[in-house]
Amino acid sequence: MLRHDPACIGLVLDAKGWVDVADLVRRANAHGRDLTRAELVEIVRTNDKQRFSLSDDGARIRARQGHSVDVDLGLEPVEPPEFLYHGTATRFLGSILAEGLRPGSRRHVHLSPDHDTAIRVGRRHGTPIVLKIRSKKMHEGGAVFLLSENGVWLTDLVPPGFIEFEEEVGA
Repeated sequence: MLRHDPACIGLVLDAKGWVDVADLVRRANAHGRDLTRAELVEIVRTNDKQRFSLSDDGARIRARQGHSVDVDLGLEPVEPPEFLYHGTATRFLGSILAEGLRPGSRRHVHLSPDHDTAIRVGRRHGTPIVLKIRSKKMHEGGAVFLLSENGVWLTDLVPPGFIEFEEEVGA
C-alpha cells in the first residue's frame, strides 16, 4: 500500500511518502487487513529488504523506494561505483536489448551493489540472469544516481549501451 496504492485504504501520503502509523493501522483494519502497531513495527524491523522506515519518533512510516506513486524521498545524487547489477529473468532480455532498463510502473530502475543480491532479485521473476551496469560511465555521461537508505541504487533508466550480460544463473 505504501509503495503502490495507498488510496486503496484511503491513505494519503505526504510529499515525502510518509503516513501516520496510527492512521495506517486504523485504515488497514477498516479494510479487512488485520494489523497492529506492534506487527507493523516488527515488519519494519525484520523485512529482509528493509523496504520501510519509521520516523525517529516512531509516529510515521514510509517505503524507502520502489514507489509507483510520486513521492520525494529527499535523496541527493551520489556518484555510483564503477559497476552496479540488475537481476532479472531471461524472458525480459529481448526488451532490455531493445530499450535498456526502464522503471516500468515504478519511479526508478533499481540496481544492486553486488552480484549476489541481483541473483536473488532475478529469481523472483523466473530464470535469473544478472546484468552488469557500467554505472560510473553512465554517471560521467550525466546520469543521476540516488542511493536509498537500504542500499538500493536508483536511476531513471539504463540505456542498452551500458549493460553487460553476465551468465545465466539458473533457477
